Amino acid sequence: MFDQIPDQFIKAILSAEDDRFYEHQGVDLKGLLRAFVQLLGSGEIRGGGSTITMQVARNFFLNSEQTFTRKFNEILLSWRIEEELTKNEILTLYANKIYLGNRAYGIEAAAQAYYGKKISELNLAQLAMIAGLPKAPSKYNPIARPERSKIRRDWILSRMLELGHITEDQFQEAVAQPVTAKRHGFQTELEAHYVAEMARQKALELGIEDLNSDGYRIYTTIDSRLQQSANYAVREGLFEYEWRHGYRGAERHIANPEDWEQVLGDTPSYAELIPGIVTEMNEEQVTVGLRGGEKAQLVWKDQLENIKRTNGRTAKELSELLKVGDLIRLKADQQPGGSTQWSLSQVPAAQAGLVALDPQNGAIRSMMGGFDYFYSKFNRMVQGERQPGSNFKPFIYAGALEAGMTAATPISGASITMAEEEGFWRPENDSGQVFGMTPLRKGLYKSMNTVSVRLLRSIGIEKGINSAARFGFDPNQLPRNYTLALGSQAVHPIKVATGYAAFANGGYLVEPYLVERIEDVYGKVIYQANPKTVPGSITPKPDLNLNLASLEEELNDVTTVELELTQDTTAQGDSTELALEEATQAEEPAQEADLTAEPVSLPEAPRVLEPRVAYIMDSILKDVIKKGTATRVWRGTRGRGLKLERADIAGKTGTTNEARDAWFSGYSPHIVTTVWVGFDDNRPLGRGEYGGTAALPIWIDFMKTALDGIPEQMPRQPDGLVTVLVDPDTGERVGPDRTDAIYEVFLEENVPPAPADNGKQSGENGKLDDLF
Repeated sequence: MFDQIPDQFIKAILSAEDDRFYEHQGVDLKGLLRAFVQLLGSGEIRGGGSTITMQVARNFFLNSEQTFTRKFNEILLSWRIEEELTKNEILTLYANKIYLGNRAYGIEAAAQAYYGKKISELNLAQLAMIAGLPKAPSKYNPIARPERSKIRRDWILSRMLELGHITEDQFQEAVAQPVTAKRHGFQTELEAHYVAEMARQKALELGIEDLNSDGYRIYTTIDSRLQQSANYAVREGLFEYEWRHGYRGAERHIANPEDWEQVLGDTPSYAELIPGIVTEMNEEQVTVGLRGGEKAQLVWKDQLENIKRTNGRTAKELSELLKVGDLIRLKADQQPGGSTQWSLSQVPAAQAGLVALDPQNGAIRSMMGGFDYFYSKFNRMVQGERQPGSNFKPFIYAGALEAGMTAATPISGASITMAEEEGFWRPENDSGQVFGMTPLRKGLYKSMNTVSVRLLRSIGIEKGINSAARFGFDPNQLPRNYTLALGSQAVHPIKVATGYAAFANGGYLVEPYLVERIEDVYGKVIYQANPKTVPGSITPKPDLNLNLASLEEELNDVTTVELELTQDTTAQGDSTELALEEATQAEEPAQEADLTAEPVSLPEAPRVLEPRVAYIMDSILKDVIKKGTATRVWRGTRGRGLKLERADIAGKTGTTNEARDAWFSGYSPHIVTTVWVGFDDNRPLGRGEYGGTAALPIWIDFMKTALDGIPEQMPRQPDGLVTVLVDPDTGERVGPDRTDAIYEVFLEENVPPAPADNGKQSGENGKLDDLF
């Protein structure tokens, strides 16, 4: 909030950046004229002309390219911002979002990064130092360049004196102070900014509007170990996607060496990608300038010679990849012995997300809404809606089993043409092949589109919609045509994960939740989650007089993430952001937890799937991994050979038309995880990209951590199921003399007759004539 920004900082920043801020309407014509003269002389704008409002416009909506087009857009946006926001609101946005070096966004983050204090605790000299950073955070970094930063600080103090904001005595006292900035670590070690924003929204829903009040604590369901794994898996998956599709080239080219330092200072890092500018190169290596005057070397042999371009060809020489003045991205790999090896990289053009839930109660264990929160704050797992493709098929197949089909019901995989309102529609299998009679089980684990459409035609669209609705999807948003079978309706990825939780827990619908409880400054619990839980789940009765953080640590083998509703010193400096830190025990010793207490009376999650059907669906989704579209889980994937050789995991791939979306949703009895990969503008991912190529490796990376140390747990077979031998291709019941026969499980009332029973044709029971 504006009234929490120190008045001396406001005066310092206005003196340094925009002393006419309260007089103009977002654009300073004098400054613009100076920028225009620069443009005419050099073809580029080397700085100046940007008011604070224009800087807000650029930081929120535009890139930092120094061109006339960008400056023109800046002007238009600035006028719009001035119409919508007050001057104080604009200043608040600026103070909370501006990049100030050392990965600090906003003044609170900068105060922590440079001084280890809150912004309200800084003196005049320190406030003026921070006010000098927006112009060039790297150039005026008080840690790396104390002398240059002091010159900048003292100039700002002289401007404050000149404008009448401080007295002569204040000026003399401040300029006499030495530079005291030192490197301070941020308070958070867990990167979970998408989670923090979700928790903030929950607090607002509960009426906690003053998010800057010290003392409020939010305890979440996040497991810090799994959150770290999600961060790594999503980013690594995107980096590998980028590697497959080639290097796009430099982010931009800066011709004038005098501008390099400022550009580096103004360019933020994303994830582990550090900006650098090519300063020298020869046939053997490239020298890259980094912030703070550091240098990095890229060697042609081993580091660059195998990099593909977007045209699929590898570069023959360095000049095809880079040139002096290119702004590029580097990754640092720490080598044994402490040395750093740098590699050329790029900010991924595609995006990805991951959400993991506890299938017993819907608790969100990890959430990654995109590549990097500061690159894009849009949370694709809860805010985005994308077509799930084949990832949606299990919700329709479950309805078919409840409608009387069996896992062995034969369905034609031949071509089919459907009459729709807009004309005729002819679904095809991804391989382009056509198939003969195919058992329902195989139709799902091989993800055959023609089989899926015929299955939906058999049970009817309404039954298909009703089946999907039971898993939590809004029936009013589902298409009333046969594209439903192929997942044509855009849905939130977290909804998909919720649906798969029903397969993991035996047929119950849970509701995702993130916030476990909220305490006020006195430790009083003002909100406690009461999740719908699968019957039989053991949840000890909470004692609100106990130290709940330590109690949870005893009850669950997870690390509770605690969010403090204080001013953010961990990320962007947004005063409405949440600071994350590991939950710590109170100084006062807690009472001993009574783990023998009666289970708390939690609301039961509703059953949405008959337990026998849930068991059969689980067995089919296990086949997806063993012999279907996700066999990489067993065989290993990519050069790293990652795989999960467990019998208790199941899931389903999903790929939409032209590979615009790639999915994998899968689970064990302990955790259910959905991964999505795609472009925000919905363009195709490219040749060779499928759910099993783009999304599945991310899932494997994450689940390798999530299941580490957890023993396999196979579901108990419910009563009322019978297992018999069937033909693996047609699903017809066969005798023990068939050496290629497989066992199939049936509801006892749907067991097909033996081959010679009552003179019936084999496979007659459960077979639907209209499927041919």
